[in-house]
Amino acid sequence: MLGHYLILSGIIFSLGLIGVMTSRNVLKVLLSLELLLAASNLSFVSFSKFNGDYAGQLIVFFVILVAAAEVAIGLAIIVVMYRRLSTIQADELKEMKW
Repeated sequence: MLGHYLILSGIIFSLGLIGVMTSRNVLKVLLSLELLLAASNLSFVSFSKFNGDYAGQLIVFFVILVAAAEVAIGLAIIVVMYRRLSTIQADELKEMKW
């Protein structure tokens, strides 16, 4: 049963990795990063259940907290980027001036 969860986690992680590497839209990159975190959370919870220990579920709680902070900061960056450049394409980041 553990193998099924790990295979699903690997599939989700690879989809997120492909999304981060190929996407030009910043929102898609953030969503792909969330897929990466969800895959790691699934692995932690499945190992925690398999071992009968709650340490993995505690780690997942902190990963969810960090993910919430990441989304808040990422969306703030996207709003600033859209106000300055009127686009949210990742290629346009190199054109931002201080």
